[in-house]
Amino acid sequence: MLSSNITRVHNFFIVGFPGLSPSYYGPASAVLFLVFLAILVGNIFILVFVIYEKSLQKPTYLVFCHLALTDLSFGTVTLPQIISKYWFGNSIISFYGCFTQMFFVHYLGSVMSFLLLVMALDRFIAICVPLRYPVLITNNIIFALCGSAWFLPLPLMMIIIFQALSLPYCQSNIITQCYCDHISITNQACGNDRKIAQIVTLCIAMFCLLVPLAFILISYVSVIIVILKMSNSAGRSRILATCTPQIFITCLFYLPRCFVYIANTVGFSFSVDVRILLILLYSLLPAAVNPIIYCFKTQEIKHTLIKRIKSCQLNVLFVWVCLNCSYLCL
Repeated sequence: MLSSNITRVHNFFIVGFPGLSPSYYGPASAVLFLVFLAILVGNIFILVFVIYEKSLQKPTYLVFCHLALTDLSFGTVTLPQIISKYWFGNSIISFYGCFTQMFFVHYLGSVMSFLLLVMALDRFIAICVPLRYPVLITNNIIFALCGSAWFLPLPLMMIIIFQALSLPYCQSNIITQCYCDHISITNQACGNDRKIAQIVTLCIAMFCLLVPLAFILISYVSVIIVILKMSNSAGRSRILATCTPQIFITCLFYLPRCFVYIANTVGFSFSVDVRILLILLYSLLPAAVNPIIYCFKTQEIKHTLIKRIKSCQLNVLFVWVCLNCSYLCL
């Protein structure tokens, strides 16, 4: 599979976990498939539930829908390829297929970062200036902000893709990762332009991650200060219950990434398998657990869901009683 002095690469080979014994390929593919299934079921449920429930079509839950759509898209783009590698032994991905996957991996991660900023802004206005919330945050404004979160990273990611496509690939065609990302691909390129492309990509990545993170930190610090100043314990508990899931989602997205970046900066090295596992955790774990956080940590969604379940149980009981009565009459 390894090809030296390549002038034109037609395919890449996804290695996945290099140290994984073939005897564990079956369990690995099963675990990845279950994660993929959890991402599909959980995020589709959130989308359908919020769209179906008119009472939940509010700014906060519309942001949740955009987050769920991002998580769903990310899992769909990344997991089928690595599942196919361990399940069917298919580790080949085409040249342009790899670049397409790379685009969506970085684009969707950037969209998620900006959507978390929108979510933090929603909570900041709701708690710090509650009287102006109905004016400043409406469904139309949320649609505009979320639309900006989807649009703003697009030209930046196009710069990254076209710059990477312009590089000559003469090292190898082996991707030591579970999916195609910029570092894995450009490491296969040769020439001085490779370093320039990696520096430009790093600057864009820092902009898409650190700029939203700075505003998110400022907003949540302001929210915490307001909460601490509140004398009403019931109101404080209610606000904390509203903010906790959003803070948790934000921490799941940013903390593992910051840990990996800081570790690399200070020279703390990981084995290849550990590094890949960490990347999978901060990429896929939020997508899998976010729907659970929405449902069980957000009071209004939880109460609406419980109400619907009880209503379904009553309907099933009613149908069962009717069927039994009909049977006795016959």
